[in-house]
Amino acid sequence: MGFFVSEGERCMTYCATEVTFPQGITSLETQVMLLQTHQNGMDIVTYSTPFHPVSHIWPDHPADRGILIWQGSEYAVTDCVVGAIEQASGHLYVGNDIPVKREESGWLFVVVHRLGEVIAACQVGDKVQLQVDTQYQASLSRGHSAGHLAYLALNKVLALGYWRKDAERKDPQGYFDFNSYAQISSDVTPDCSTDVYRLGKTLRKRGLNSDDVLRDLSFIEQKTNEQLAQWLALASPIRLECTGSTLTDSRYWECDLHEANIARIPCGGTHCKGLTAFQSIQVTLKQVDEQHIEAVTCAQPSEFE
Repeated sequence: MGFFVSEGERCMTYCATEVTFPQGITSLETQVMLLQTHQNGMDIVTYSTPFHPVSHIWPDHPADRGILIWQGSEYAVTDCVVGAIEQASGHLYVGNDIPVKREESGWLFVVVHRLGEVIAACQVGDKVQLQVDTQYQASLSRGHSAGHLAYLALNKVLALGYWRKDAERKDPQGYFDFNSYAQISSDVTPDCSTDVYRLGKTLRKRGLNSDDVLRDLSFIEQKTNEQLAQWLALASPIRLECTGSTLTDSRYWECDLHEANIARIPCGGTHCKGLTAFQSIQVTLKQVDEQHIEAVTCAQPSEFE
């Protein structure tokens, strides 16, 4: 898991960051594991964190906002990103500078809290308090969960009349997986998710009647929103199944929408606790050009949120 390295008379352990955001824990006390300055301030890695970092591989879900408290003073966390520590050298690589894939032997993946200033007296082993901006995190969680629900609804609507042959890929509920075939980008913002789909030659060969989709886009939008309303009425809980407690352990979004199978989607983001978080979810479908459509999913929070 980790190894020991002396720093003066100090002895410390490097290990993968334990993350608590899947359990809804938004504040905790932990210890500093590694410090590294950068051009505009300081990066701080702790043993555990409630912060969700933006992924350098698929940056669809923004980083959490919040503060780090050290010896009574508050410091804004200006960004939160994924890092990797090379065990042999103790060097921290951040974001796009990470040279390896996760699970690479000799490397540990961590959450990096980026500060816009250097805390000169802060040392490895010091206790710090980490506090997430809960309202901002909740808005991203709703946006991300709404995006999952929207693509499942869109898959179902398209499966009922817009495929001329059996597509090999199915979504978690057993419908042809238009989303995985066609999605080229996804962006989560507060109470919103924006997805762009490509209707290219490959998708046509797989069996999608793309011309019919473009022709019927308003109708498909209407049916997708009707399906979303039906699912929200179920008030089902949403849970995150975790295979472990560290950043790179797999996590799965799960919700019972009363289809053939429970919806189970691999996902590393944050999510709301259930469909009762939403007053409504509305999808707007727009043709961008002859080969692309855009789906903008907007969530209206429940008054109980």
